[in-house]
Amino acid sequence: MTLGIMQPYFFPNLGHFSLINQVDKWVVFDPVQFIRHGWIERNRILKPGGDWQYISVPLVKHQRNTLIQDIKIRANDPWKNKLLSQIQHYKKRAPYYSNVVQLIEDCFDFETESIARLNTHILEKICAYLGIDFKYEVFSEMNLNLDIDGPGDWALEISKELNAQQYINPIGGQELFDIDAFKKNGIEIKFLDFKNLEYKQKGDPFEAGLSIIDVLMFNSVEETREMLTNFSLV
Repeated sequence: MTLGIMQPYFFPNLGHFSLINQVDKWVVFDPVQFIRHGWIERNRILKPGGDWQYISVPLVKHQRNTLIQDIKIRANDPWKNKLLSQIQHYKKRAPYYSNVVQLIEDCFDFETESIARLNTHILEKICAYLGIDFKYEVFSEMNLNLDIDGPGDWALEISKELNAQQYINPIGGQELFDIDAFKKNGIEIKFLDFKNLEYKQKGDPFEAGLSIIDVLMFNSVEETREMLTNFSLV
């Protein structure tokens, strides 16, 4: 079994889904401190006239050391309507605008006060749209009692508990891991080096690294699935 573990990002980029597509099981990793202005509560899409803008979820005020699993969405804030209004400019130039609006509305048809649960639901809906088999567990609901010394130990200990034969991580976090420790436990560790492709955004210049929303606006399911394969494992 090949395992992937990532924090629950809000409408993450294409590389996130490429990693999901490579693993047999996914762990939504929510037991660590929430970092303000990261990717848990926001992401980026195109801005009318060029450049990019943030889409975001308003959160309840919390202490600095609050864990992701305990972060709450601010009630009675019309943020869903705001986000839908932010994407209206795509209608004039994005061929899959209607499909994506329906997808986002399906993502929003879910009542929860938890940002982690919302983002997990979004992953479910987008994976279903793309035909990705998404088998997952949420760490905070797994009742695991792990002995963790440093940030690089989480993946090893979770892999051991779930009897994974292989663990895949984005290449950006490569320096955190003790590869020898994985080998000693009979677990192969690989790093996914995802190559972002340019696609026609009907504008100039191309804005890279945007949310999956932008990718799906301009690409069919088949085209997007093809882009998911643009990676190497090292």
